[in-house]
Amino acid sequence: MVMGVPEIKALRTIARSRLFRIEELDLKFANGVERTYERLPGSGRAAVMVVAINDADELLLIREYAAGFHEMQLTLVKGAVDDGESLEEAANRELKEEAGFGARDIRFIKQLNLAPGHMGFTINVVLARDLYPEKLPGDEPEPPELVRWPLAELDRLTIGDEFREARAIAGLYLARHYLDEQRLQQDNAGA
Repeated sequence: MVMGVPEIKALRTIARSRLFRIEELDLKFANGVERTYERLPGSGRAAVMVVAINDADELLLIREYAAGFHEMQLTLVKGAVDDGESLEEAANRELKEEAGFGARDIRFIKQLNLAPGHMGFTINVVLARDLYPEKLPGDEPEPPELVRWPLAELDRLTIGDEFREARAIAGLYLARHYLDEQRLQQDNAGA
């Protein structure tokens, strides 16, 4: 049975902050059941998360403040796409601001939904390689700490206690799969 999207009977903004808006939706499902849902709708601005790998096959991670948990967390470079920027331009800018490196090779990997049952937010995973040192001033109150991690030890990173952000873990495994597929294609082309 294919289920359809429920009909929105009413839509109200019930709260607003500087960053977020909370909406209440009165819905009617195909089977006649009516329910009220709350959601954080997307802002319409795209966001990027950067899996950056240097020539030594090290991941460039950052340690930055995570307000949701009021702690410092190890994660990937990420940020909003500014007006007029492509995903690749935004990824390169964020990489320069947060890690002090630019990238000559940036590839889109996949768009991820974040908690789609409650939020309309997405983030675009990109892979950045062929890195070079370049620093831009960022918008963080304190510059993030750069942490290099061997790509070969990805499993140890994701299983460990310090790296816990689900979307960053997903991004790392998606990038590793992309790289594995590229290597396989190169091996098959050379055979």
